Amino acid sequence: MSSSLQQTVQQAIDDLVGSGAETGVQVAVYRYGELVVDAVAGVADLATGRPMRPDTPIYSGSTGKGVTATLANVLVARGVLAYDEPIAALWPEFAAHGKERATLRHVLTHSVGVPAVPASTTLAELTDWDAMTAAIAASVPWWEPGAKTAYHAQTFGFLVGELVRRATGRPLAEVLREELTGPLGVEDEVYFGVPAEALGRVARLDEPAGEVPAPDKRLAPVAVQPRAASMNRYDVLSADIPSAATASARGIAKVYAAVLGPVEGSSAAERVQLIPDELRAEIVRPAFSGVDEVFGNPAVWALGYAYGRLGASAEQVPTTFGMPGTGGSAAWANHRTGVTFALTKNRFDLLRADAATRLGELVAG
Repeated sequence: MSSSLQQTVQQAIDDLVGSGAETGVQVAVYRYGELVVDAVAGVADLATGRPMRPDTPIYSGSTGKGVTATLANVLVARGVLAYDEPIAALWPEFAAHGKERATLRHVLTHSVGVPAVPASTTLAELTDWDAMTAAIAASVPWWEPGAKTAYHAQTFGFLVGELVRRATGRPLAEVLREELTGPLGVEDEVYFGVPAEALGRVARLDEPAGEVPAPDKRLAPVAVQPRAASMNRYDVLSADIPSAATASARGIAKVYAAVLGPVEGSSAAERVQLIPDELRAEIVRPAFSGVDEVFGNPAVWALGYAYGRLGASAEQVPTTFGMPGTGGSAAWANHRTGVTFALTKNRFDLLRADAATRLGELVAG
């Protein structure tokens, strides 16, 4: 590892925890497939004082969408999925209400047109795979697939996940482990649904005292929007909800490193290349741009990842792509410099993402 960068990052997160701004923090950085920073600070559980470890899984919100997208891209590389095959070829029910021409490419660029879960969705229903996929398949699109874009906050993971399930005939957790996290050696650090035997290792989220923002109900009802109390529940953590992930920073950073090139596999003696060079070139370049139909911001999407990073737009960092997560976690990769970065934390702050912005800028130089 880079001793100077490791020390700089370690000091920065020690200061964040020491000041009381954060409870526990993980930061990991890869450069050209090599781990150069693996830093942790603070505790994983305020109540027990359990220390944060590099392999502690943390609920990290939409930062997990980068894992979901990478799994889809790996399956495209293997010929299991295709970007431009109609979703309905695998999932006939999805053709309802004029969605018969929607494709995986539309899903990965958030242009498929079904950005919202039903307004009546409960937390129990969110953990019910069949209920959620049936509701999404039956939904009326907001626009013709591929015509516009809007962030698919909750629906993205179910769309990708159901395509994966239908194409492979296997449960999503099994496919994730066998096709992505297992070969990379991070199967105990990156999860959608957390297995029962790993739940005791998961960090406990806490929220800062004080005012929280009014929930935006355009894409999901209040009942299913992430909060520390609900995301600490074992029934929620153990459910496959792949618009999010429960993962370590080290695990997520390695997933991004595997998008850019070969990385150390589950055995230190082997290098693993999950995505061929020619497909990687397609994955990392902008695939769709437009104004987000819900939030009004300019949006630039690669195949499953947002262009830019926290604190810098796509125009400012045109070779950087990744995903931030509600609560303050974030991950990104720069395909020009070969650097990948992830920050995960258990202070679930809905107002601020200062730590990910500051540390990301520090790493990016």
